[in-house]
Amino acid sequence: MNESRIQHGGEGVIGIDAGGTRTRARLADAATGRTLGEGTGGPGNALSVPEDALARHLAEALRGAVPEGGRAAGVTAVVAGFAGGGPGGGREQARRALEAALAQTGVSPARIEVHGDAEVAFAAGPGTPADGLVLIAGTGAAGARVTGRRAVRAVDGDGWLLGDAGSGFWLGREALRAVLRALDGRGPATALAVPVEALCGGLGKERVVRYAYAGHPVRLAELSPLVVAAAAGGDAVAADLLDRAADELAATVAALAPRRGEPLVVTGGLLAPDGPLLRRLGDRVAPFGLTPSAVPDGLSGAVSLARLPR
Repeated sequence: MNESRIQHGGEGVIGIDAGGTRTRARLADAATGRTLGEGTGGPGNALSVPEDALARHLAEALRGAVPEGGRAAGVTAVVAGFAGGGPGGGREQARRALEAALAQTGVSPARIEVHGDAEVAFAAGPGTPADGLVLIAGTGAAGARVTGRRAVRAVDGDGWLLGDAGSGFWLGREALRAVLRALDGRGPATALAVPVEALCGGLGKERVVRYAYAGHPVRLAELSPLVVAAAAGGDAVAADLLDRAADELAATVAALAPRRGEPLVVTGGLLAPDGPLLRRLGDRVAPFGLTPSAVPDGLSGAVSLARLPR
């Protein structure tokens, strides 16, 4: 029924959230926002994914979102948010890849907008806010001040080597460091040693170091759930790591010169609804007069921006 309505004159919009792990596209009714179709593709970071691969991943997600025969779908606007797609980043590459993907899938909207992931995440907040703060903490971490629905100032998001403080990668790296310190006597014993031993095929400094350097550093973000589980089990070292991560994220918010009562939208695996750092962050930003609004991701924000009149 939904497909028939789209194909025979109903207007639709498409929102896209292209992240470091996957790309998601959602077709929605332009008038009501009701979801009409969704699709998923490969990684969508505009800086790290080659342009031709980025176009393929976008096209894959679009084909899932737009019904068969979607060339007559009446799509009026497409808004996409890209990791690495902020000002000074890969925005131009992202736009070229998006235009190529739209051509491949036969979607010809009157309006195409490309945003950074922070901008669409912020737009996913209550009421589609136009001005305020956004904080993302997943594999990486970054904050931004948004004015007129565009990011005007960014803090962190500097990548695994130079920044992303408080992120999943940060937690994973710090977990391995804590285990190494415990092994050579520089730090306290920690329950993190048990899951790290399982990951590394045995416990010992050489095995842990070999594991850390065996793949791309960003994969250490996969260890962050181990920290959360160990903290829940009463491990003081793991709990301290979560506290330190929240401290780092609160420092990112503080660097954005927060104003009492303004919106603070948060997302990413660590800060999404029920995220393991959400309560800790809330405690730390309360003195700024802020209350985090947690959203699952930026996909609904991209749809909301596409539905705005222009």
